[in-house]
Amino acid sequence: MLVSMNWVRDFVNLDGLDLDDLIRRFTLSTAEVEDVIRYGEGTRGIVAAQILSVQKHPESRKLHLLKVDKGDAVVDVVCGAPNVREGMRVAFAPAGSSVGGHDIGVAQLAGHKSNGMCCSEAELGLSDENDGILDLDFDGALGTPLENIAELSDTVFELDNKSLTNRPDLWGIYGIAREFAALAGRELQPIDRANLADYNDLPGVKITLESPLCQRYSALKVEGISVSQSPLNMRTRLSRCGMRGINLLADLTNYLMLEMGQPMHAFDQRRVSAVRVKTFDAPFTFQTLDGQERNIYTDTLMICAETTSNDTARPVAIAGIMGGLDSEIKDDTDSLLLESATFDPVSSRKSSSRLGLRTDASARYEKALDPEMTVNAIARFLKLLQAIDPGVRVSSRLSDARNFAYPPLTLTLEKHFINRYTGIPIDDSQILKILTSLGFGVIQSGETFTVQVPSWRATKDVTIPADLIEEITRVYGYDNFEIHSTRSVLYPVREDIGKTQDTIARDFLVARANLHEVHSYLWCDKEKFAALGLDVEENIRLINSVNPNHEVLRGSMVPTLLSFLQENRGYAGDFGVFEIGRVIAGTDEDGLCRERKTLGIALFSRDADEETLFFRLRDRLSDLLLEIKRLRPVFLKEEPTHAWQHPVNTFGVILSNIRVGTFGTLHPANARKIDKKAAIVFAEIDMHTLAELAAAPIKYREPSKYPGIDVDLSFVLGSGGIFAQIADAIAALGCDLLSAYSLADVFEPDDGKTSVTVRLSFASNEKTLARAEIQPALDLLVGKLQTIGIALKA
Repeated sequence: MLVSMNWVRDFVNLDGLDLDDLIRRFTLSTAEVEDVIRYGEGTRGIVAAQILSVQKHPESRKLHLLKVDKGDAVVDVVCGAPNVREGMRVAFAPAGSSVGGHDIGVAQLAGHKSNGMCCSEAELGLSDENDGILDLDFDGALGTPLENIAELSDTVFELDNKSLTNRPDLWGIYGIAREFAALAGRELQPIDRANLADYNDLPGVKITLESPLCQRYSALKVEGISVSQSPLNMRTRLSRCGMRGINLLADLTNYLMLEMGQPMHAFDQRRVSAVRVKTFDAPFTFQTLDGQERNIYTDTLMICAETTSNDTARPVAIAGIMGGLDSEIKDDTDSLLLESATFDPVSSRKSSSRLGLRTDASARYEKALDPEMTVNAIARFLKLLQAIDPGVRVSSRLSDARNFAYPPLTLTLEKHFINRYTGIPIDDSQILKILTSLGFGVIQSGETFTVQVPSWRATKDVTIPADLIEEITRVYGYDNFEIHSTRSVLYPVREDIGKTQDTIARDFLVARANLHEVHSYLWCDKEKFAALGLDVEENIRLINSVNPNHEVLRGSMVPTLLSFLQENRGYAGDFGVFEIGRVIAGTDEDGLCRERKTLGIALFSRDADEETLFFRLRDRLSDLLLEIKRLRPVFLKEEPTHAWQHPVNTFGVILSNIRVGTFGTLHPANARKIDKKAAIVFAEIDMHTLAELAAAPIKYREPSKYPGIDVDLSFVLGSGGIFAQIADAIAALGCDLLSAYSLADVFEPDDGKTSVTVRLSFASNEKTLARAEIQPALDLLVGKLQTIGIALKA
């Protein structure tokens, strides 16, 4: 948002103050200033002049030879502007002046001497208009300095719109002026408005509100409009605040929107004389002012013109967003119906997003505007219009219909509460002065302040006493606070299990598994998926997605991680990535997205074969779950549910008999799309399900101070034999001296007779063990395994 300090000065006297310091304080107290633009620097000596005669240049089709009266002399000027005419008053830069930092001197142009130049609005920095020279509407003395006629000099600063989101009152110059008045300790001048009560005896405007989405609708009819162009200073302010001049009536509505923050719309009264605000039962198309056909949905609020039959209504505008093409103000419009309204902010934002149409009006309506502002805006519009075009006539009384009003809000603030929050003593008089200057009504009774919140701050901003303390301290100045340690009671807070396990997982995967954490968006990227040979699986879709390739929300993390592998495969031959993010698993019974937090892991390697990488990921998953839950998972083969999963090497991850995720190898067709010579494996863990599982209790056992015995036994697995059978037999031994066991080695010869080596560790807390004491347990284990076809290797 761009703010003109000349405009601000209409409402608060800033004479004698350092503007740069004021703007700095505004950044510290109110909203961030991103840039400061200064107009008029390098422009001097421009005067009002009159063209006495115009002759065509004998040797040029575009140039003209002018006689220009600049007040103290008549000079010859060569000019190429297409709109020059005799009697025209212009902004003239004589020799010795400067325009935009360029010195103007006597020049020889096409064989003729030119003693200066006639300037356009763009050359003077008044607007972007550069089609011709400025036609100066000024009947004063020739030679009058232009800075006495137009706002040549100005300081304009740009605000970060994000910092204004919760302050709808700051979306207008008057709200900004209120802030400057409070910061500078100056008086805020009231906005000059017409007295609408003078027209109470006139007929009203018929307004029908059929939807509660329209909070308030105010209207007034005006006739006898004869002026079509807005004044120079109005066009200048609009241009410097980011809007172009169109015509008087359109410019006035834009001017009021920028000045008061209240969007308005002027309808040609020949097309709209009665208003109905409603939604429609069926979708239809509607042509807006920009000439585009828009699809209107059943929940989009529309402004309609009532026809002769009260049963039908013709749409003329999308409420709070943009008017219709067939009811726009034209050059010959001499009567209007003026709209000033407020609409439900949520509805405004949804409609704007669905239509893909964001305007200056919709940006303000979605911030929750004050419904009490509609009538004041009409009174201000009428005052300005009457000053510009004195012959206008008001042909209706103010008509006002409303569905909604914010309830009055009164807050109680105790002095000790202020002192505790701020940590510094602020005088009662200072508190009263600050709150009053910001528009709050304040009554003090002893140590208690009763504060009436003004309507423009009660829509969504100030709701609790702490908000009032923020108002006091920001104007008082955060830089005036003494820096010291605060004294507060701190209570321990138990961390959420989900956050705790996320932290453990990240630390483990980065520090111990050497993986890289990545961050991605919630949606599927159709183009990236196509490069992997993947189709986007059907899931929840975004309405009015900015990019059609991003309209489907993802149901799995894995394809997103595969895209990261493909994009980074040229940087390393062996690496892995992971992300803890969100996926959408359809909708619940209420129609809301079923959002799940998952951990996705993907490994890529040109150095290891697929089997080695598969078991590497299995071991890392096992160690990770042991770290989080102190439990080892079981991996059970399952059928693939996605096209990118391997038809054979897909396994479920089971923990405490609950499936918490999946892992496996990538389908060969998709793996070849990434790298024909690389192995790729993946895993995905449901972190919500994992958080719901109880961790195994921590068991402590005193280590033996006596030497233990490690025994390695090698077994030949028979047909269908698996290591789990050996592990089950060891667990069933019931030997108190057995402290641990592990898989030490696997040998797979060409004859298919796989052998495994198991390491068993024995120890006693009472003595050093002898081999004879553990031999019965070893013999028992060998005997049990022989009965199921697993023999001790000779």
